[in-house]
Amino acid sequence: MNTRPLQALAQQQNALLQALFVRPSNAAAQAVIADLHCLLQVHDEQTKRGLAAYQANSHTLAERALRSVYPVIADLIGHDNFVGLARDLWHEHPPQHGDLAQWGDALPAFLDGNPQLADTPYLGDVARAEWALHRAANAPDAAPNLPSFARLVHEDPQGLALVLAPGTALIASRYPVASLVNAHLHGTPTLSEAGQRLREGHAEHALIWRQGWRPRISGIDAPTAALLTALLQGADLPKALDATTQTNGAHPAFDFSAWLTAAVTDGLALGVHPLNHSHLENTP
Repeated sequence: MNTRPLQALAQQQNALLQALFVRPSNAAAQAVIADLHCLLQVHDEQTKRGLAAYQANSHTLAERALRSVYPVIADLIGHDNFVGLARDLWHEHPPQHGDLAQWGDALPAFLDGNPQLADTPYLGDVARAEWALHRAANAPDAAPNLPSFARLVHEDPQGLALVLAPGTALIASRYPVASLVNAHLHGTPTLSEAGQRLREGHAEHALIWRQGWRPRISGIDAPTAALLTALLQGADLPKALDATTQTNGAHPAFDFSAWLTAAVTDGLALGVHPLNHSHLENTP
């Protein structure tokens, strides 16, 4: 079997991908395009027109894919800036998978390191919250096991832990990220109220989880954040409860019973499991 045509096609496809991902108008781009011209063996003008069409289409796809994950960032920086941001991320951190839904995780750090956005330092944490919502939406399904909560009454809690909802994650931020995301996505709080919290320097612990099919984000207090952090790190309930007493600030004593009732109602806590047995893993 003659494999040369297949090898030549693979080389051409690889060269085309490099030409799409490399940033235009620099020396590296010129070298990549020259290699592509050589492999395709066609007239330069024809190749340039075709490559320009592919590049325009890839930039459009990048903008659409990124906007579907980061609608709040798109609102905060405006349409034109977001289009440019998507293009820059495409070239700096090109997709590593065929599914564009898996692309975009590099945006939070990319925003943190962008000197042009130094006056909006909260954007990186907002993006982290949006990526966590995206991950929660695509996390594996998990059904609640309500009878398992009886173990908290009948068994020694040492060695028992909670099964948390798919995609559960925590983001500790110096900014009111949960308020900003909820204001833009759901209108609660209002944009004015979220902006006021931002101007006043309110910090928030943002909790992300999936309630049924719906990804959710909520601001939580420091003791609750300490409890969930410990659980996500694999602690049993006694150790997780100990973590709530180590938070500083004027917080009331943590009421685990009230919190657990709300957590079950909101679909955050799905069941109880012994740590020494196989169980559904939480997603940090």
